[in-house]
Amino acid sequence: MAAFTAADVKALREKTGAGMMDAKKALEASNGDVEAAVDALRAKGLATAQKKSSRTAAEGLVGVTVEGTRGVAVEVNSETDFVAKNDQFQDFVRKTTQAALGTDGDDVEALKAAAYPTGGTVGEKLTDNVATIGENQQVRRMKTVSVTDGVVVPYMHNAVAPDLGKIGVLVALQSEGDKDKLADLGKKLGMHIAAAFPQALTAEGLDSEVLDRERKIAAEKAAESGKPAEVQAKMVEGAVGKYAKENALLSQVFVMDNKTPIAQVVEQAAKDVGAKVELVDYVRFQLGEGIEKEDSDFAAEVAAAVAG
Repeated sequence: MAAFTAADVKALREKTGAGMMDAKKALEASNGDVEAAVDALRAKGLATAQKKSSRTAAEGLVGVTVEGTRGVAVEVNSETDFVAKNDQFQDFVRKTTQAALGTDGDDVEALKAAAYPTGGTVGEKLTDNVATIGENQQVRRMKTVSVTDGVVVPYMHNAVAPDLGKIGVLVALQSEGDKDKLADLGKKLGMHIAAAFPQALTAEGLDSEVLDRERKIAAEKAAESGKPAEVQAKMVEGAVGKYAKENALLSQVFVMDNKTPIAQVVEQAAKDVGAKVELVDYVRFQLGEGIEKEDSDFAAEVAAAVAG
């Protein structure tokens, strides 16, 4: 019996851009292991490097808020987009994000225990929401950024309400310069971050496991070239270096001019704002990022229920 289904083949094709037969063969070779199949297709040059749209499945909202030189982003998930459009749910996400400003660190459990603006705790209000709205909801993650002097700038891509949407960004700029001009720079950087999907601020901050995976894939591609070992080694390091450059924020090319590295954009801003500028941190929360949602066949579910 096959260790995968037609839905798995479809999902792999959507994730990699590979053809149907190539996707099917890759799943057969990997005994249904989707990640191994992705790596195999990439090694053969039959898949895109990584779809940065990060196909999201979970519903809900991302909230961002800033107070002084501190900002926080929070993701709250729901089962359906219908609930995400509910005023009660949106109010909960907004107030929970405000409550997160009063917590230390990025601990979701601590946030649930924090005081909710209208009484009780965030966790108690969440339980009440589940009971009254009738759908499961979860506070999934939060992240705080701050500066000692400068600005933290929020940016919400395609906001559904003020500071609520599906891609929330915070940009932390340390500087003694003009705050209004810093805020303008922060908004432009926020738009870049939303579009370019950086994985870390610098290459050194990239996940070592992800880099090891890229190195393995590059090594398989290099081996197929049949070139001498020393040439293959350079090919591998070149590929890994390219990946790091494209996925670290400071080395990414600014989407607004498609030529200037972000580090240089920040450096050049010093003249305009009247002081040195440092991009010290950022947040990019995309709704449902990294969550796999089971596909449900409603007709099959109804048939099964009738049969039962």
